Amino acid sequence: MLVYTMRRLLGAIPVLLLASVLTFVMIDVTGDPLADIRMAQPPPTEAVLQQAEERLYLDRSMPERYWLWMTGIGGNGDIGLLQGEFGPSTQGPHYDIGANIAERLWTTLRLVGAAMVFALGLAIITGVISALRQYSKLDYTLTFIGFLALAMPTFWFAGIMQAAGVKFNLMVGEQVFATIGDGRFRAQGEPLWDQFLNAFAHMALPTIVLMLISFASWSRYQRTSMLEVMNSDYVRLARAKGLRNHTVIRRHALRTALIPLTTVVALGVAGVIDGAILTEVVFQWRGLGDFFITAVDNNDSFALMGWLLLSGTLVILANLIADLLYAVLDPRIRYE
Repeated sequence: MLVYTMRRLLGAIPVLLLASVLTFVMIDVTGDPLADIRMAQPPPTEAVLQQAEERLYLDRSMPERYWLWMTGIGGNGDIGLLQGEFGPSTQGPHYDIGANIAERLWTTLRLVGAAMVFALGLAIITGVISALRQYSKLDYTLTFIGFLALAMPTFWFAGIMQAAGVKFNLMVGEQVFATIGDGRFRAQGEPLWDQFLNAFAHMALPTIVLMLISFASWSRYQRTSMLEVMNSDYVRLARAKGLRNHTVIRRHALRTALIPLTTVVALGVAGVIDGAILTEVVFQWRGLGDFFITAVDNNDSFALMGWLLLSGTLVILANLIADLLYAVLDPRIRYE
């Protein structure tokens, strides 16, 4: 297992390099980082434009800029991923892209992590129940809820939940759900219980929004996978041997049925991150979603490239974890 893990980690390096090339080319050919400066009134002088081009390395060729972005060799000390520098920003010479990503990363990870954990747990439970009670009223009800959640746009559902949170707070006469901000600094120095309540108040509604979107599709996959496994020959054999029903489900059916869901969840990390962007914007969280929107508004090429490369890294890590879980879920799978 250790050898396989190391081999997969080494294999991820060329994938990341390819992702970095595609990211750089895609961002470099779309948009002009100096568009806001060129459109300013009164128009900027040629000296101002030349100075901005030199600071953002726009006076270099595309291959040279990519080499600078990766290594920093030949730069001014503010660029080079291998040196921990993401590059200069159009938001000002003192705007540190790497520091802002690091500051906002935990905010987004705790939202995405909490949403995925709750969505996965709920999807497994409802998927198994729907499969065991196929074509029952409960199965139809859970199916209807799943398709309803799939049909709701993230930004619309986030707005509905935000409005519902405000009305609930007014109804009970106190703030149970925080509808704005991530609350990172509000409870610092307070007792542990107050910090827990503060975290719950700020995370509850965004987590529900992001969780429900993922749960809807994952529960459908789990139901289908469970139905296929329950009709397999080895499950029929286990029942023929006289094993109790819950033993057959827990030890034989469920573990095998989780393998396709593991793949779906790993591939769905990118979708969850995309949903986190809209969720953070609606609830005004200062996470990577807000960072992405700000970078787009300011035509900040290096910030966008850093965000996309980080997202790609998270997706690759999620798929690696999924591959390692296969052997845990199914003992027949061995990595030599």
